[in-house]
Amino acid sequence: MKSPDQVSLACAYAPKRTTKLQNKSRFQGSILGELMNFASSVPDFRRTGKGNIRHRMADIIMLMILGRTSGRVGRAEIIEFGRHNLDRFRKMGMLRNGVPSEATLCRIENGMDETALADRMQEFALIYHNRLLNDSDMEIICVDGKAERGTVLENGSNPDIVSAYSPSTGITLATEACQEKSNEIKAVPRLLDKIDVAGKILTADAMSMQKDIIDCIRKKGGDFLIELKANQRALFYGVEDGLRKKTPLHSYTDGPELGHGRIETRTYRIHDGLDLIADSRKWGGNMTVVEYESDVVRKSTGRCTVEKRLYVTSLPVDTPLLGAIVRTHWSIESMHCGLDVNLKQDRIRRRSGKSARNLDTIQRIVHSVFSIWRRLRKKRADKRKGMAEIMSHVSASFTKLMCFLCQNEEKQDFDDKINS
Repeated sequence: MKSPDQVSLACAYAPKRTTKLQNKSRFQGSILGELMNFASSVPDFRRTGKGNIRHRMADIIMLMILGRTSGRVGRAEIIEFGRHNLDRFRKMGMLRNGVPSEATLCRIENGMDETALADRMQEFALIYHNRLLNDSDMEIICVDGKAERGTVLENGSNPDIVSAYSPSTGITLATEACQEKSNEIKAVPRLLDKIDVAGKILTADAMSMQKDIIDCIRKKGGDFLIELKANQRALFYGVEDGLRKKTPLHSYTDGPELGHGRIETRTYRIHDGLDLIADSRKWGGNMTVVEYESDVVRKSTGRCTVEKRLYVTSLPVDTPLLGAIVRTHWSIESMHCGLDVNLKQDRIRRRSGKSARNLDTIQRIVHSVFSIWRRLRKKRADKRKGMAEIMSHVSASFTKLMCFLCQNEEKQDFDDKINS
């Protein structure tokens, strides 16, 4: 006897349009409904008019998303997840011809248009970003790159993907892949063309301290706060020497704070860039220099270390809480850590940069789904839950996974066990 995933159902899709519409209406307005719309919008690269196509593209993409949301990492685990819950998938109108094989999943990951998939992810992100964003707050967008350690290209390097992340909503807004034999300097301007930075603050590391990038941000009506290092040698050493002779216009201290086995005290000194930057016209206008100093004492050893950093921003000197904006940029590093720790991104090996980026896009959607769920919840206990805790709960059963994904803004009463 053939297993259920190998049984071919004749005319599986033609007479069941009513079921498909019923399923869409049932999940409309929920996270699951938006995920289904996202999966349906991805263009199919296969010849749909010829050949024996057993599985719809949207069904395979949803299988990948739901499997990774439940903590499944590799293709074999995702297929086993689909086989175990095949009846439930069919009740939702998916996988009517069974579960695709591992070779099919491999072909889909390698064949999907990585740019089109990333663009559809951006559309999905904007839907919830606009809902969750608080209009009263100044929005901050963090830009940083992440190397795909599980993929090694022919030249021995790892593909690098630059992303724009919204800390206030926990959603990745857009991504852009660095081209081969290139770096983030060329990819960041293309990323900025995809997002709206007008009236927003963009934070980045020292790699983005380039004239073209700063001019692009100013032209689009945004502000920036970028770390300053020796990659801009003349600017860095000129500012560093000038700080020894200047008195800061503003200075304040945060802490001491106890966390992660250390006691940290942060000091911020604000300087006017006109007194420190000789070629301010080159960078498009007035700038402010933020001097950051961190004193850390390890509780276990009592060892004390001091760290100093410099930041350059287009914000005025009297802007409140510049130090909070500096610390906000570190949230994108926490997001990258979540991709590696919870979704095991760096442990998954892919042979091509195209497949690696498609995997990254799917995983960023999964990471955003957990952030969206926390921010839609009304209970503070739910908002404080970490991604690992929620993933451990929803992976227990398919019912809990559906209760998790069927949340929307109007309906908040779901499975009571989600709060246990």
